[in-house]
Amino acid sequence: MLTLTIIVSLSVNILLGWYLIGLLKKFLFISENLSDLFLTVKAFQVFVKSLYSMDSYHGEPMVQELIIRIKEVNAEIENFREIFEPTIDEELEDELNDIEDEEEA
Repeated sequence: MLTLTIIVSLSVNILLGWYLIGLLKKFLFISENLSDLFLTVKAFQVFVKSLYSMDSYHGEPMVQELIIRIKEVNAEIENFREIFEPTIDEELEDELNDIEDEEEA
């Protein structure tokens, strides 16, 4: 009886380990893609702000509304980003933040 219990317990632990590894792979995949999404939206936000600062588009209400919407999307993604922070490319994010700060000044 003890042998049967050990075999069943070992089998269940192996299955749970296999399942856990699969979940962790999916979690890492989602984490990496969410980081890419955040950085892409951030780059788009920087682009639209630079577009808005051009003489031909400055004061354009649609571009201004687009900037507001992008900020909202970026804030929503930021909520998820905090969960997946270890997979973010910090150098690229710092570069985008520097560009954004330069344009605001």
